[in-house]
Amino acid sequence: MLHPPSEALLARIESRLGPRGFSRAAADLEPWLTDWRRRYRGSAAALVSPGDVDEVAAVVAFCAEEGVAIVPQGGNSSMVGGATPPPGGGAILLSLRRMNRIRSVSAEDNVLVAEAGAILAHVHEAAAAAGRRFPLTLGARGSATVGGLVSTNAGGTQVLRFGPMRSLVLGLEAVLADGSRLDGLSALRKDNRGYDLKHLLIGGEGTLGIVTAASLRLFPAIRERTVAWCAVSTPSDALRLLRRLEDEIGQAVESFELVPRIALDLVLEHIPGSRPPLARPAPWHVLVEAADRSLEAPLAEAAGAGLILDAAIASSEAQAESLWRLRDSISEAERHSGPALKHDISVPVAAMPGFVETAAAAVERRFPASRVIAFGHLGDGNVHFNVQAPSGPGAADWMEAEGEAVSDFVYDLVVAEQGSISAEHGIGQMKLGQLERTGSPALLEAQRRIKKALDPRGIMNPGKLLRLT
Repeated sequence: MLHPPSEALLARIESRLGPRGFSRAAADLEPWLTDWRRRYRGSAAALVSPGDVDEVAAVVAFCAEEGVAIVPQGGNSSMVGGATPPPGGGAILLSLRRMNRIRSVSAEDNVLVAEAGAILAHVHEAAAAAGRRFPLTLGARGSATVGGLVSTNAGGTQVLRFGPMRSLVLGLEAVLADGSRLDGLSALRKDNRGYDLKHLLIGGEGTLGIVTAASLRLFPAIRERTVAWCAVSTPSDALRLLRRLEDEIGQAVESFELVPRIALDLVLEHIPGSRPPLARPAPWHVLVEAADRSLEAPLAEAAGAGLILDAAIASSEAQAESLWRLRDSISEAERHSGPALKHDISVPVAAMPGFVETAAAAVERRFPASRVIAFGHLGDGNVHFNVQAPSGPGAADWMEAEGEAVSDFVYDLVVAEQGSISAEHGIGQMKLGQLERTGSPALLEAQRRIKKALDPRGIMNPGKLLRLT
């Protein structure tokens, strides 16, 4: 059973961390009590900001003694309310933002060690300074932190070649629920000493322990990249284009993003400075990026085979960035056009082209006047399947009245395709009910047993990922 922190516990934490690491001031807590999408709001007894792993361990040990909940938080950019404290004010909000150092970079080992509060953009810069590259990237790279990326097993636009965060983490330093330290930063490529705890912490959303640092895989820096915007007739043609490019230039294909006309039109309408990438409109588009290989000949051959309606290849880095800006601005453009129910889903890659079209049509038939915008990482089977409310003054009421039924309908379609209701954003608190409704009972029970074994008092980020029964 969880308990609110006693005054003695708060005084003990304050004494251990000092004024830089402890605050009960409402003004200090306020920015961190609401999630990034402003769907959830909680409260906390105190904001603690440890400066190193020893201070994290001390705070966790103190809270474990009294059974006080701890909510870890990095950049607070969770899309599912995974870093928001619960209501009631009985939790300690533990911020990793002060622990933001790049501890080391080794070009020889191809390893970078970063603390949990390090921002992804700074990891990119540190790797580049050593002539190396950390390939995971996403739109929130200026605010997302290493700890959050690890805890949600983040994906991004380069998953097609490099995989999600789980594939890029070689070792972890973490504090477990009793305050003990897991010193696992050694970046061994082979290590068969039993259970690998890092894979429980990766994607664990802070429910089993607090990640304090990670050893990350680096790769050789690319000399140049080629970015192209292509028009295609159908998502099936898009997938055939991807497979053709992979056959011709292999792993040089790093990103392959599917963009429907409706999404591009919203960007052109609502994002200042955006321009059409092609002369004529098309029903579907793909944004392709290749490393150290030209796309000109492969795309010309694909056009000759009837897979491409039109294409534009960036002739400079500025043009490449402008093409990526069109893709990265879709979510912002959606917000300008009205509220939407967002579903971060995945299905088997071969099923994705058919799913995008048939599921969208099924949703729009079942919920008249709604509009589906499905876009994203076609090559790894993950799309953002967003359902916009009917336009007009009643949009908010429609979201309230129909939102749950819409999501149930979408997730049932996903499960029928042997897919996942959460491809890269996690479960947090937003999808707790959907996971219980659609998940395998055996898998859920196994996860609960793991949670109870490693966090018997349930203090680590309660109310996220799993409901304990």
